[in-house]
Amino acid sequence: MNKWWGWIKKHKKITGLISVLLIAFIFCLPNPLFENPYSTVLEDRTGNLLSASIAVDGQWRFPSQADVPEKFKASILLFEDKRFFSHVGVDPLATFRAIQQNVKAGSVVSGASTITMQVIRLSRENHKRTYFEKIIEMILATRLELSYSKEEILSLYAAHAPFGGNVVGIEAASWRYFGRKLDDLSWAESAMLAVLPNNPSLIHLGKNRGRLKEKRDKLLDRLEVEGQLDEITLNLAKAELLPIEPLPLPRHAKHLLTRATQEGHQQTRIKSSIDEAIQIQTERILNEHYLKLSGNQVFNAAAIILKVSTGEVLAYVGNTDSGREHSEMVDVVNSPRSTGSILKPFLFAAMMDNGKILPQTLIPDVPTLIGGFSPKNFSKDYDGAVPADKALIRSLNIPAVQELRNFRYEKFYEVLKNVGITTLTQAPDHYGLSLVLGGAEGTLWDITGSYASMARTLNNYFNVVGSKRYNKNDFHSPTYLSVPKSKDINNQLTETSWLNASGIWLTFETLKELYRPGEETGWRYFNSTKPIAWKTGTSFGFRDGWAVGTNPEYTVGVWVGNADGEGRPGLTGTEMAAPILFDLFSLLPRQPWFQQPVSEMKQIQVCAKSGQRLSSDCESANLVWVTDRGLQTQPCEYHKKIHLTEDEKFQVNLNCEKAEKIHSANWFVLPPVQEYYFRSKNISYKPLPPLRSDCGGGAKLVAMDLVYPKQGASIFIPRELDGTPGRVLFQAAHRSSSSTIYWHLDGEYIGFTKKTHQISLSATFGHHSLTLVDDDGEILTQSFTILSNP
Repeated sequence: MNKWWGWIKKHKKITGLISVLLIAFIFCLPNPLFENPYSTVLEDRTGNLLSASIAVDGQWRFPSQADVPEKFKASILLFEDKRFFSHVGVDPLATFRAIQQNVKAGSVVSGASTITMQVIRLSRENHKRTYFEKIIEMILATRLELSYSKEEILSLYAAHAPFGGNVVGIEAASWRYFGRKLDDLSWAESAMLAVLPNNPSLIHLGKNRGRLKEKRDKLLDRLEVEGQLDEITLNLAKAELLPIEPLPLPRHAKHLLTRATQEGHQQTRIKSSIDEAIQIQTERILNEHYLKLSGNQVFNAAAIILKVSTGEVLAYVGNTDSGREHSEMVDVVNSPRSTGSILKPFLFAAMMDNGKILPQTLIPDVPTLIGGFSPKNFSKDYDGAVPADKALIRSLNIPAVQELRNFRYEKFYEVLKNVGITTLTQAPDHYGLSLVLGGAEGTLWDITGSYASMARTLNNYFNVVGSKRYNKNDFHSPTYLSVPKSKDINNQLTETSWLNASGIWLTFETLKELYRPGEETGWRYFNSTKPIAWKTGTSFGFRDGWAVGTNPEYTVGVWVGNADGEGRPGLTGTEMAAPILFDLFSLLPRQPWFQQPVSEMKQIQVCAKSGQRLSSDCESANLVWVTDRGLQTQPCEYHKKIHLTEDEKFQVNLNCEKAEKIHSANWFVLPPVQEYYFRSKNISYKPLPPLRSDCGGGAKLVAMDLVYPKQGASIFIPRELDGTPGRVLFQAAHRSSSSTIYWHLDGEYIGFTKKTHQISLSATFGHHSLTLVDDDGEILTQSFTILSNP
C-alpha cells in the first residue's frame, strides 16, 4: 500500500491524468442513450397490436421491448456479432481481421463493429464515419457493457436499427413487412430482417430483390450449419417469398389511441384492457350498420363494451369510417351529447331506494305545465295514469317529470354526479326538471360506465357478509388500462351506497322487459334467450339515439347520430341504436341473471289497479317485491267506498234513500283530468256514477278540473302573422261525459262546452280569474296571468 502511495506522490501528473480519464470514462455515456421520439403503441390485453401512431419525426419507431425473439436473436448474432456474449463491447479478433482486410484492399471494406458498437453509432446518428469516431465508439461501447446487460444491449439494437424507409426497429419492421407480431416471425423472415440494417442498398424491397434473397439464404445456410434449423426447415424457409412492399399497420381502436395520447400516454406502449377479437367484431358490426344508417343521412355511431366486474373496456369504437367530411375522427365516446331518456333508470332506482314509489304505483300522465316547462311524450299522447314500471319501459316523459318533481331535481342531480356523470357543469337550477329528459349532456363513456357501476354494485352485494355490504367505490369510471387484482376493501364498506342493490334489482327487472310498446320495432332485434336490462333514449330534434344494456358480466353502450348535431327523421334510440346493441350482445356469451337481494327487500300485497300498498277498500291485489323503504309509502288513495242504488247507476245517501236499499261498493276513482285521458285507453274503467238528483249533502268527489291552465299559470299569447291578437286554448275535464260546463272570465260569461271541454279566448295583460260551473252547480275557480297585450 505504501509502495503504491509513494508512486502516486512521485507521478502526480500521470495520476491526475489517469484520474481525469477514469472520471471521463465513467461519465462519458449519455443518459438517456437515445433521445429519439417514439411511436405510441396501443396493445390489447394479451399484447396484440391494435394501433400505433407514427413518431413526431416521421419514423415508425416502437418503444423498446425487453425480450428479443429467439429466431431473430440467433440470426442477428450469427450475421453481425457471433462473439457478442463473450466480448466486452469490442471484439479484438474482428478488429484485427478488419485492419488486415482494409490494408490489403487499400480501402475500408470491413468495420469490425460489434452490436454494442452499432448501438453507440445509432445513438450518435449525426456523426461522420471516421477512424476517430470509430475509437470513440469503442470507448463508449466498452462503457455501455458496464452499465447494461447483454440482453438489454441486444434489445436496444433491435429497437433502433434502421430497416428501410421510415421503419426503425425490429418490431415496427415485423408489422410493416410481414403484418404480424415478433413472436410469429418465421426463420426466413427473421433472417431477412437480420441482413437489412447492415445493407442499406438492400433496404428498398422493390429493388435488389435478388441480392436480398441471396444474402438471406446464405444466412439461413449458416443457421443450418450451426444447428439452429434442420434441412426441411431450411428448404421451406428458402422457398418463402420476400415481401413486395410495406404493409399498413393495424388500425383498431384508433380513437382510443388518440384519446390515450391526449391523456398523457404518448410515446409509450399502452397495455390496454381491449379484447382484440371483440374489438374487431365490434368495428365490423358498426360499419355494417353504418351502410344502412348512411342511407338516411346518419353518418356517425359509437360503441363501447365494458367488463362489469372491473369497468375495463373490452371494445372501444369512437366513430364509424364515414370520411373526414362526416367528422369520422371525432371520438363520440367521449363527446358530450344530449341524453334524451337514457338517465330515467337512475331516477327510477333512486325513487325505489327512497321509498317514494313502488314499482307499479300509478303516475299521472296528463298535459303538464310546471313553471313554464311543458313536457311532452314522444307519442304526443296521454294515458291519464300509468304504472311507474310501465312508464319506464315505454320511456314516457310526463310520468318521469312527475316523479322527478316528487323526488326533487336537486337530489337527482347529486345522484347522477355520484354514480359517475361528469358533464353536469352547471348548478341544478340550470337543468331543472328537464334533467331527466335530456336537458343535460352526457357522454357514452360516463353513461355506460354508470350502468356498469349499478350492475357491479348489485353483483358485489352478495360477496360480503354482514350489515355493511356496500363499497361506494363500486361506482367508478370505466378504464381502458388493464386493472390489477383488487385489494381487500372490507375497511371501506358502508351500509348503503349511492344506489342500493334492491332499487337497482327492481330497475333491472323492469328494464329486462323485452317488448317496448310505443317504441316501434327495435325490440324485435333482440334474442330473448340472453336476458339483459336495456334502455334507449332519443334527444330533442332526433339528433342523438342511445341504447345501453347490461347483464351481470357485460355492459354495452351505443350512440348513433351525426357528429355535427344534424337531426334526421327516424333517428331514435329504438330504431337505430338498439339493433346495434343487440348485435353486440350476440358477440358475448350468455350470462345468468342477477341475484335478487332478498335480504333488503319485502314481498307485500299492493292494489292491483293503483300499485300502491293494499288498503281495505282495494278490490284485488298483486304480490310484489319492494325495497325496505317502500313500506313507508301510503296505502291506496284511489279506491273509495261509495254508496249506490241497487242497480249501481246512482250514488245515494241517507238523505234520499233508506239504509236497507243502499248498496256499498269499493270504487276505483281517478282525479278528473287523469280520468279524462285514462278512460280513452282503458275501456274497463268505470266512471263514478252521478249523485241522484234528489240527494243532497254527503261527501262528494270533485267532478271537474282544469287541464290548462293550471292554478297561477303565467301565459304569453303571441300575435298572429297578420298582426291580429292571438288566442289561447283552455281545456277542462269532467267525470260525466254528458255534463255541460259554463265558462266565465273575470265574472263575465263567455260560453259553454259539451263532451270536449275546450274553449279559445283572448285576454288582456295582467291577472285574471277563470270560473267554471257545471250543470250540477259545482264551481271551479282558478287564477292565471297574461304576460302580453293582445
